[in-house]
Amino acid sequence: MEAALIIFALMLLAFVGLGAYVTVKAVGAAKRGVERTVVQARRTVEDTTLRAKSFGQVGVVGALAQLRLDLRTSMRATEQALSEGARSDASLKESLGLFQRLSAHGRELDAELKRLEQEPDRQRTAELLPELRERTARIVESADSLRWAARDRARRFAEDDLSTLSEQIEMESGALRDWSREPVDDLAAAAAAWDAAQGAGAGAAPAAPAHGPGPAALSQAAPAPEYPWQKARRPESTT
Repeated sequence: MEAALIIFALMLLAFVGLGAYVTVKAVGAAKRGVERTVVQARRTVEDTTLRAKSFGQVGVVGALAQLRLDLRTSMRATEQALSEGARSDASLKESLGLFQRLSAHGRELDAELKRLEQEPDRQRTAELLPELRERTARIVESADSLRWAARDRARRFAEDDLSTLSEQIEMESGALRDWSREPVDDLAAAAAAWDAAQGAGAGAAPAAPAHGPGPAALSQAAPAPEYPWQKARRPESTT
């Protein structure tokens, strides 16, 4: 009885622990989902604001907004392309690692551009614009290069797979159209071959008996041969 109570208590504790674990995992997943939604919403609002500034304002503020918009658009598109491609192509993981390093420079530049938007000294900010444009162009060019290389690789693999599939389909189509030999002909040929094999086996000569004639020792002994160099027998030796 005590053993049954102990087992029941252990099972109850296991179920309670499993329920708590599942609850924590569900809460964590829901929290991460909410965080992703908030981040995406904040990103959408910020991108919309940058577009409005780039089109609605001129001068330093509009130029900074355009640089941030170009940088964020390129980096986001490259990250999505590499992440999706790495799921089916393991070789893109190295490219994804390089992009993570590039993203660190992109985030640093975006934060600097964002700070300069609030900078009251427009003259000083205008002097920094050429260098900021160059840095943005280098990061965007690198991101675009990775993105287009990943897309070209995926497109090449798709074309190769399609070519192989087309060749296999052509071969299968040719085999399906080959109706010159019917299954009945194949069966008849197999039956004829079987009959020929059976006939050859029946016409073979019987095997020789296992036992031959009796031993030579039972027959009469042959006379001893006489040779020229032997002496003639005396008459008395014959008696």
